Amino acid sequence: MENDEAREQLRGWFAGRLPEGWFEGPPEIVLDREEISVIGVLRGPALAEDASEAERAAAVEGGMQRFREETRERRIEIALEAEHRFRRKVSWGVTVGDRTVMFTTLSVPVMTRLRQTERRVLDTLVAAGVARSRSDALAWCVRLVGNHTDTWLADLRDALQHVDRVRAAGPDVSS
Repeated sequence: MENDEAREQLRGWFAGRLPEGWFEGPPEIVLDREEISVIGVLRGPALAEDASEAERAAAVEGGMQRFREETRERRIEIALEAEHRFRRKVSWGVTVGDRTVMFTTLSVPVMTRLRQTERRVLDTLVAAGVARSRSDALAWCVRLVGNHTDTWLADLRDALQHVDRVRAAGPDVSS
C-alpha cells in the first residue's frame, strides 16, 4: 500500500499534466501495485427535456466515444510519461452520470491455489457458459464479491491507510 504523500504526489502530477477542460473537476485516481487508473467525469449531453431514455443513453455513449477518440494521442503521451515516472501502467476511463466506462485496463495474472471444491465452482461456471475459462470464472467471482461488499471493502481500505499513516509516524527501525 502506498503512503498518503505518494498518493498526493500522484494526484498533483496528473492535475498538472491533464489539459484543462477535459473533466468536470479533478479526476479520480485509483492505484494499486501495477496500475494507475485515471477516471474523469464528463459533462452530460445537452438534450431536450422530453428526450427518451434511449436517446439519453445513446448521447452519453456518443459523448464518451468522442472524448476517447479526440483525446487518444494526448492520453497516450501522458500515460507514457506517468508509466516512466511512477513505474506503473496507466488506464483511462470516464464517468457520465451513473455510467463509468474504462477505455484501457491492465489484466494481471494472479497465482492462486484452490482446493477441489473451489475448482469445482469454477468448472461449474465454465460448464454453464457463465465464463470461458477458470480464469474468467475466478474474475467473475471476484467482481461479484466486489459488487456486493463495496462498503465493507471501502472501510477495509480506509483502515489500511490508517495503518500506513501510523506506521509511517512510528520509529525508524531500519538502522
